[in-house]
Amino acid sequence: MDRLRNTPVIGPVIGLIDRWPRLSAWIVLSVGCIALLVYEARDVGLTAANWIALIVATIGVAGLCIWIVSWEDREDLDQPVASDKRDTLEIERPPLD
Repeated sequence: MDRLRNTPVIGPVIGLIDRWPRLSAWIVLSVGCIALLVYEARDVGLTAANWIALIVATIGVAGLCIWIVSWEDREDLDQPVASDKRDTLEIERPPLD
């Protein structure tokens, strides 16, 4: 993985995904859903306004999906981990001088 992070093109992309995982997931899901929408509705005869409305709605629904999935991440973060001393009173503090 470190080798990929040092490549000129893929390295910055991996850095963005690591830095903003939810935004990255939203973008990937939106692009996939829009691709399916365009493929399936290409012969329907939609107007430009219809296309814009459908694409905006698709992006919004993808964002809501990622937001709802992220609730599960927050529940996992709220649970104390046995090895994590930040959630207990066992934190060793430096002596005050």
